[in-house]
Amino acid sequence: MNRFDNRTVLITGAGSGIGQATVARILAEGGTVLAADISEAGLETTRTHAEQSGHADRLTTLVVDVSDEGSVQRVIGDALKAAGKLDVLVNAAGILRSVHTHECTLEFWNKVLTINLTGTFLVTRECLPALLDTGNGVVVNFSSTSASFGHAYMAAYAASKGGIQAFTHTIALEYAKQGLRAVSVCPGSIQSGMTSDPGLPADADWSLFAKMSPALNQGGFAGPENIAAAIAMFASDDGKFITGTELRIDGGTHM
Repeated sequence: MNRFDNRTVLITGAGSGIGQATVARILAEGGTVLAADISEAGLETTRTHAEQSGHADRLTTLVVDVSDEGSVQRVIGDALKAAGKLDVLVNAAGILRSVHTHECTLEFWNKVLTINLTGTFLVTRECLPALLDTGNGVVVNFSSTSASFGHAYMAAYAASKGGIQAFTHTIALEYAKQGLRAVSVCPGSIQSGMTSDPGLPADADWSLFAKMSPALNQGGFAGPENIAAAIAMFASDDGKFITGTELRIDGGTHM
């Protein structure tokens, strides 16, 4: 099923994890992908996967820092001009950092929010004119289960993801009459570089994570392709009546 034939999709965080899995899914469904990441090495891996699957001719990689306004305007702005259109934006770029909240410095706090929340805003703002031009553009943002459930030591991360969720509701309403849809995915218990090493404090109280095992998959984390599948649904015509909401995808961890 090629739900993305003749559609151009920009995916940030495309050099690893869920972003990389989403690139593979959209390419497999016929889409043309602009894959953006700060890691040039990560993007090389993404391209290698695309070459192995025979889809590299529809992939363009972009080295960009989503937290830097100039980088976003220059790199993504030029890419959109070259592409000529944009149908879907997937804001998957982000970082996860952990610390005792009473030891959280302003620098630590600002770094997490700048990359996760401000980065989502900057890329979305840059892409909105092109998305609106299509008359049926889609924005898929990345919130998290931490936006709605307590995740110890992750106050900055949770705040950034809660902000993304609120931002998504706002643009969904603001641009609905122009055909734009905006949704958030809230992953949990998903295998990625981010979750494999969340940098928990050395003296972390592990009893606070007693409810962090999914009901499905025998309690183990699932692969990032599970999130990519949901994104493909949201971003395609299969999700044409879904906007201004979020979907928790965590195997029942937070039931």
